[in-house]
Amino acid sequence: MIFSSSRQFVFFAVPKTGTHAVRELLRPHLGVGDWEQQLRYGQQLAPLPEIAAVNHGHVAYRQLAKVVPEEQLGRQFKFAFVRHPYDRFVSVCAFLGRSDPTYRQDPTVWMKRALTRPQFRKRVLVASQTSLLIDGLSNAVAMDFVGRYESLQRDCDHICSVLSIPTEPLSLKNSSEHKTYTEVLDDDLRQALLQMYADDFEAFNYDP
Repeated sequence: MIFSSSRQFVFFAVPKTGTHAVRELLRPHLGVGDWEQQLRYGQQLAPLPEIAAVNHGHVAYRQLAKVVPEEQLGRQFKFAFVRHPYDRFVSVCAFLGRSDPTYRQDPTVWMKRALTRPQFRKRVLVASQTSLLIDGLSNAVAMDFVGRYESLQRDCDHICSVLSIPTEPLSLKNSSEHKTYTEVLDDDLRQALLQMYADDFEAFNYDP
């Protein structure tokens, strides 16, 4: 997450949607009093104790809304990026299994086993994108703009225009090398993920 009072925006970092590239684009334009929470590169924690206690950079809208006044949050331009749920899940698993030989041997079997583990399903990396971006009252997506990983550069250019900052080519960082989801998801996995991410498919108009 990045919270900018100087430019009046909040970037909500949904895991495995190009968040580190977006952070690098935004950081040079932050002012005094702006803050970021992320723990993978340089470990920065929010000045708000309740947000720092989340202990990762993928803070949900509902978590922030509990500690930032509604009037203030309403003035911020709130945005995030999302990704096709199948593609994102495969990317998450490639990242988590990057040092596990059993993942490289058979990603499909690895993913099926992972889904049987309650602790795996509780990880923020695996959480639905919708759950990170909805408000706590109407359960509606609370963003002013939702970009797509599939059009990351174009949508970042739009955000730069809204924030009146220069556009820049995005860098690739923290990307996972993996086969496409069409290669590693069998029918059983697709059905399980379709159920698990039903809200994402509907809210962001992705086709299964």
